[in-house]
Amino acid sequence: MPLSFFNVRHRAVRWVLAALFAVAASPVRAGIDVQIEGIEGELRNNVQIFLSVERYRGRDDVDEDTMQRLFDRIDNEVRRALRPLGYYDPEVDASFARRNNDWLVRIRVIPGEPVRLRELSINIEGPGADDPVFNGIRTQTALREGMRLHHGAYEEVKGAMVRVAAANGYLAARLVHSEMLVDPVAHVAGIKLTLDTGPRYRFGEVHIDQNVIRPSLMQRFVRFREGDPYSVNELLRTQFALDDSLYFSRVDVTAGDPDPETLTVPVSISVAKSRPTLTLGGGYGTDTKVRGTLGWTDSRVNDKGHRLRFELEASENRRTIDSRYDIPIGDPALEKFSVELFNKLTEQPDNDTNETTLRPSVTRVHNRWQTVTSLSATRTTNRGAGGNFATNLFVPGFVLASVPEGFLGEALFSRGFYGELLGSHESLGSRTDFLRLEVQLERFIDLNYFWHLYLRSQIGTLWVEDFEELAFIYRFLAGGDRSVRGFGHQTLSPTRTTVDEEGNTSVDVVGGKHLFTGTVELIRDLPRNLAIAAFIDAGNAFNHWGDALEYSAGLGFRYRLPVLSIGIDVAKPLSTDGKYRLHLNITPKL
Repeated sequence: MPLSFFNVRHRAVRWVLAALFAVAASPVRAGIDVQIEGIEGELRNNVQIFLSVERYRGRDDVDEDTMQRLFDRIDNEVRRALRPLGYYDPEVDASFARRNNDWLVRIRVIPGEPVRLRELSINIEGPGADDPVFNGIRTQTALREGMRLHHGAYEEVKGAMVRVAAANGYLAARLVHSEMLVDPVAHVAGIKLTLDTGPRYRFGEVHIDQNVIRPSLMQRFVRFREGDPYSVNELLRTQFALDDSLYFSRVDVTAGDPDPETLTVPVSISVAKSRPTLTLGGGYGTDTKVRGTLGWTDSRVNDKGHRLRFELEASENRRTIDSRYDIPIGDPALEKFSVELFNKLTEQPDNDTNETTLRPSVTRVHNRWQTVTSLSATRTTNRGAGGNFATNLFVPGFVLASVPEGFLGEALFSRGFYGELLGSHESLGSRTDFLRLEVQLERFIDLNYFWHLYLRSQIGTLWVEDFEELAFIYRFLAGGDRSVRGFGHQTLSPTRTTVDEEGNTSVDVVGGKHLFTGTVELIRDLPRNLAIAAFIDAGNAFNHWGDALEYSAGLGFRYRLPVLSIGIDVAKPLSTDGKYRLHLNITPKL
């Protein structure tokens, strides 16, 4: 028994010793920590991309043999990484050593004198040499004499020459010279790029497969005609125009194979009919509180392209019923004749307004300007502390608004310029003659990639014979989310103090003859669709130019998603003793 026990113990010891020897004999493994000194930004990023050792960072199974092989590549990989950025003669000093259980790799780089572009020649030859579509190539700034050589910029300009040619009908264009000569010793380089445009192709036969709307109306959506110079941009504009019409659930605009004999490109267009849609929406705003929207749209009532829309929006203090019938005219993507019938009930602490309007209008677009000419037949009923009264009147109106280049009738979330002029006369049912002008200005300025400046201003004025007889809806009010934050919705205006039969005193907002508001907002983008903002608002509605304005300042938080936009602003009045006010807007699309 003792002998057997000894043998078992002896065998166990042998196994333990064998295991220890195996561990000692196996290669020692560790992770890698890479430290790069002497370069930053684009140079550092490119070196990290080229380094094989970087791809092993984070691994914990690197033995000494593997580490040596990776180290031996460093000098060559750093030089290859810096060459495309114009540094052909860097000094590279690298070392590696153990640190605890990991490998520490130190790479010190001195980029040296960069190669600079001494000679630059960019030429356009062939039948399209004088075509203005190449002006952007001639005036490009990615390559300039005296600048540090950058292979990426060279490839960018070279590719742009071919792309611009192909996109504008020069389908046989080719680069007859594309040379970049580098003298690393003298630290100079020369670039020669020559494009032969070849002949320009034109649009050939246009085949349209559809039975949704009348052929004549369909043709008016097409942004090109047979025989026009071929342009990818016009193909895309046609696609967008048809998509935005909402007549179709599917739109395919496809270019066929170019014909080198006729120098034409055939085009085929096929579509599928859309169906009426029911929409639901909801949200919350500090001005409107909880709100909901129900809409129904028939984008194609008949083959003439007529559209019909109903929408009901309700909130705690506002209810709107809106219906509109659109008939395309002129350019159907941009222009229309519309008849709108809506009823709007607005409840305020000191004034309830019920407005019913029938408004035919004509929308036209001239280059980068949109005009809307209208005639509103309006019945307005006001109930307030000052009594109840109703008006029936006709109000002609005219709107002038800026639209972006290439505008195709899509919804715009902001405009650089919006101006509205409307008025009425006693002969049209108004209690008093008046003319009302309101102008809104908006501009976004990108200070750099992360910082943005948002400027907004609103100016309005009234020419009115008897202000007391003017319907409340045509008077100016300020304050709220889209006006002067820090103040309640439409709470800024001249007021009237009234005393009822029981001796109770109330202060009522009565509206003003003039309006001014302004916003300066600085926005900083953050990761994950977030942003923060700091702003100053100023403005008021008043009866005399020079009357005091109200001021506020605050901070905001933005969260942007494809289907949801959330904005939270906290504003504090500076011109009064008002408290902090929260401005919240949440608008999901369900």
